[in-house]
Formats: sequence, structure tokens, C-alpha cells
Amino acid sequence: MEINGTLMWYYKICKREVWMMSRNIVPDQKDTNIDIGRFIHETVYKRNKKEIEFGNVKFDVLVNTKDELVIGETKKTSKFQDASQMQLLYYLRELKKADINAKGVLLYPEERKRIEVELTEENISVLEEAEREIKIIMSNEIPPPVIKNKYCRSCGYREYCYA
Repeated sequence: MEINGTLMWYYKICKREVWMMSRNIVPDQKDTNIDIGRFIHETVYKRNKKEIEFGNVKFDVLVNTKDELVIGETKKTSKFQDASQMQLLYYLRELKKADINAKGVLLYPEERKRIEVELTEENISVLEEAEREIKIIMSNEIPPPVIKNKYCRSCGYREYCYA
């Protein structure tokens, strides 16, 4: 499996989730949080282009602006803002590799919140370090140990860790 934005997002939440996702172990699709996220993704920002694929990345929204290219990621809550930002930065960096300069915006429609994200040299270094660690996690034969954190309660993978 190639590194993608979803793995970058999971990397900021839980290393064990990275390993499971890299093995195509799917989270509980009947989980309420997954259903809510899917509903928000499908019903908001209808005027903008959705699900734009570029190479191995797929970002949620192409925001209509006259002056610049802006890509957006729609999320249910800003509770995972660091992870969402990491995912969006990854997409921006992939576009930059193709000589496409873009800005990003995190969209939290339930909170009526927008956060602009811009790729910097510092962010690129953080992404490169995360990629190195993700490759190590993915190459391991067994998943990292369970490390309980504040996100476990609402995790679609919780049964894999606590059953």
C-alpha cells in the first residue's frame, strides 16, 4: 500500500490504525461516527467539485475561487484538527511536487468553521518524518501495541483493540 492522506490522518491519531489500514482492515462500517461523517461529506458544499483524484490522493472539495486553487477537506469535527491538517498538508505537498501551487482549507460545516492551511518548508519536514515512520509501521509483521488515547471511545477500530 502506498502512503496516502488517509494514512497521514491516522498517523496523527493512532499508529495501530495506520497498521490496520495498511493491511486493508476496514473499520466498523456501521459505526455511528463513520455514518455521520459520510452524510456530511455527501450533503455539504454541493456547489463545489467533490472527490477530486490526483495521483494517489483524493481530496474532498475544490473550492471555487477566481484568484487561486484551493482544495478543501470536509470533516465532522475540529476535534481531530491536527490530523486533518496533516492530511491536507500531504495533499498540498503532492500537488506541489507536480508544480501545482494550491492553498488548503479545513471545513467543519457542523461548527461553521474554516481553517486555512498553507504548505511551508517546516511542514514538508514534518511530512517527511511522518512518512518514514509510517513506512516502518507498515513493514512490521504485527501491529503496534494498543495505546489508549482520547480518541479510542469513538474509534471504528475499537473492537480490534478491546474485544
